[in-house]
Amino acid sequence: MLKRVVLAMAAMGIMGSAAAVSLPPAPAVGKLGAVVVDPYGTAPLTAVIELAGKSISDVHVTVEGKGPEGVSIDYPVGRHSLLTHDGIPVFGLYANHLNNVTVRYQMAGQPVEEHYRILTGSLQNRYIDNRSTSELQPVEVKTVAPGFEDRLYLVNSHTLLPQGSDLHWGALKDASSGLLDANPAGGSMPFDAIPMTYIIDTQGEYRWWLSQDALYDGKNHDVDRRGYLMGINPTATGSYTFVQGQRWYEMDLMGRFAHDQKLPRGFIDASHESVETPQGTVLLRVAKRNYLRDDGQMVHTVRDHIIEVDKSGNLLDVWDLPVILDPLRDDLIKALDASAVCVSRNVDAEGQAVVLEPDAPFGDAVGVGAGRNWAHVNSIAYDPSDDSIIISPRHQASAIKIGRDKQVKWILSASIGWSGELADKLLTPVDAKGNPLDCTVKGVCEGDFDFSYTQHTAWLSDKGTLTVFDNGDGRHYRQPFFKTERYSRAVEYKIDEKAMTVQQLWEYGKERGYDWFSPITSNAEYQSDRDTMFTFGGSIHLFEGASIIGKINEIDYDTKAVKVEIDVISDKTNSPHYRALVVQPEQAFR
Repeated sequence: MLKRVVLAMAAMGIMGSAAAVSLPPAPAVGKLGAVVVDPYGTAPLTAVIELAGKSISDVHVTVEGKGPEGVSIDYPVGRHSLLTHDGIPVFGLYANHLNNVTVRYQMAGQPVEEHYRILTGSLQNRYIDNRSTSELQPVEVKTVAPGFEDRLYLVNSHTLLPQGSDLHWGALKDASSGLLDANPAGGSMPFDAIPMTYIIDTQGEYRWWLSQDALYDGKNHDVDRRGYLMGINPTATGSYTFVQGQRWYEMDLMGRFAHDQKLPRGFIDASHESVETPQGTVLLRVAKRNYLRDDGQMVHTVRDHIIEVDKSGNLLDVWDLPVILDPLRDDLIKALDASAVCVSRNVDAEGQAVVLEPDAPFGDAVGVGAGRNWAHVNSIAYDPSDDSIIISPRHQASAIKIGRDKQVKWILSASIGWSGELADKLLTPVDAKGNPLDCTVKGVCEGDFDFSYTQHTAWLSDKGTLTVFDNGDGRHYRQPFFKTERYSRAVEYKIDEKAMTVQQLWEYGKERGYDWFSPITSNAEYQSDRDTMFTFGGSIHLFEGASIIGKINEIDYDTKAVKVEIDVISDKTNSPHYRALVVQPEQAFR
């Protein structure tokens, strides 16, 4: 008994000693609690003003602009965000700066206004080598029209590593079975680069940064934390979903991860797209592991499956595109620029058409059939009107709508190479009066109509139209004699599903010619709040052997006047950007 008492007293002494030497938490600054910068360790230009047990409401935050031309960021904060972060979320701080922040709220029925000074550190690119031309990606502001000064743009970009040269499915064990992977040379696992994900304002200042090591592990070679961070899209609650390699994520602008899920067993190599549906499920563009071809060969497929998961990671549905579509259609593939097929860019091959080898090895290489990059699906749109998806298979030069029953509803494409039941699903181009237009088999049409080629982001607008970034490589199934003939477009189509017709309503970019040509990546999306078409050309000057321009534009829908033009410049030569999007903080902190 005595021994127990002595031990208990000794334990109490240790506890007391520990309490005596511990440091107190940061003191309160104002009427609330302490200010914690980068509260989740992932977004260093954010902070939380802790509630410290206080109850407040009607919260509004203003991060003041830096200098006389600086852009202030204003947004309300709802009860959900206050509870989630146990404090007031502060978003949009400048790096390496003593930021002025004003917070207004109600407490005990009384209005309160407080002013904070929040210090941040410098941003750091942790992946610099002898190819780097700058530490971060420089920003050049060209045009900002009155009324657009408050715009914020998220840039989904990357900086290069050896790009997966150390990654190979055949050298890995399956986590579930412990067995070596059955196929030693398949899939797109080596599709790998370091994320550079940030938000800029219209002064070209960085106002948000995702720490590169928050989910990418390029130092310890953790395969589960490698890949290409892509497909960032907002959810109904103001967070964002995205994919990277073998996982998909949901994160808010404070850098808090709500979901960090491994792909369902049997699926691999997620990239390009992640979309939340109105039902709260998530559509992901993935590939299939150990896929049995009709000829009996087993392969890992490449960018040709769509899956639907719930927020717990359970698999709900699968769109098997090698079965739904024709994986042997090669008409566009044979017309692609050999230097801009995928990430394996060979600048010396610019303007040369792809050569298809019938016995080409399986893997992330252009070719036909399951196990090669025959589809390269780069976007998904969900149509709630009939529970269907619209996909953009780059290497098929088409936008395709597919129902929940896995039946094709329509195909927006030139007619070359489509046969059987799929040929019956081709939309007929019409003019504004509904009259059919004459088009050649390769898609050269009368009037102002044109199909899209190697397109990205076939997305539905809130007007019910389809907006597409028409990259333009392989236009009309050929490579032009002069490279400067090439151009890209943002284009809007109106589709009549009953009549099976398509009308081109709007386009921009052709008039800007080769200097606006973006052969890969990129996106276009209508913005109803300003009646503009937002575009991002992510690979301008891809072939010039220099830093690549990612060009942000907002184009007035009626006049086609350029309201915003901002260039983001890659930090390494030949390193393209992926997408950009408009960020509205008032949607993010409900």
